[in-house]
Amino acid sequence: MQTQEELKEIVRQKYSEIALQDKSENQSSCCGSGSCSTEVYNVMSDDYTSIEGYEADADLGLGCGLPTQFAKIKPGNVVIDLGSGAGNDAFIARAETGESGKVIGIDFTPAMVEKARANGEKLGFHNVEFRQGDIEQMPVNAGIADVIISNCVLNLVPNKNGVLKEIYRVLKPGGHFSISDIVLHGQLPEHIRSAAEMYAGCVAGAIQRNDYLNLIAENRFENITVQKEKIITIPDDILSGYLSPEEIEEFKKSETGIYSITVFAQKPQAIAVTEEVNNG
Repeated sequence: MQTQEELKEIVRQKYSEIALQDKSENQSSCCGSGSCSTEVYNVMSDDYTSIEGYEADADLGLGCGLPTQFAKIKPGNVVIDLGSGAGNDAFIARAETGESGKVIGIDFTPAMVEKARANGEKLGFHNVEFRQGDIEQMPVNAGIADVIISNCVLNLVPNKNGVLKEIYRVLKPGGHFSISDIVLHGQLPEHIRSAAEMYAGCVAGAIQRNDYLNLIAENRFENITVQKEKIITIPDDILSGYLSPEEIEEFKKSETGIYSITVFAQKPQAIAVTEEVNNG
């Protein structure tokens, strides 16, 4: 069984490769020049193109939702984007927080951070910055964020509990997050769960839906709400790389479901203030 660090290195290597490609290359790479379904990284992405702040060069098609649509970002807010990639969600958040706010993107893949910074410089945004770091140990001070967003990232992290503790630390009292992620209902076939490419593609690292929501509650967040939910269908031409035809049919007949959910939760106002006083 792979360790947490080994799994993280798989993700880092895969997303380093993706950072060096453009969106069309990512989408066509599953079968070269032939016609096939979008590669697993892109199967779950939503359409951003009509949203204010959208930047095509920053869209690698790696998300599984539109968390900024649900994040209740206000002008002047400080927003942190976890796993910021090439910067797409950060730039959309910037359109909502305005020039009086600030957006910080955090990503642990150097090539992604470099790409996001280049995109930001090209756009002339002075209140958007990208920092290299692990979202289990965010390179930001405690209590600085009004809003945290993330798009299809937490399920890539083996230590999801550690990330949620960091989110709690970094949010201001009363601050909130809106996170799009992949969750499961039922158990995936072992071949899918153990495949490195599927792990980096946001499927094999997913946990059960109820476990995901319970983990948020266990970390003292309140007002937990599933803002959007959709089922994800993995095409046969992708499944065939991991399962036999018989296994594919068995998988389809099972009650196993792969879902994209967007979850909202808030750091308590009163409890957080008490904690900070006690820790002072």
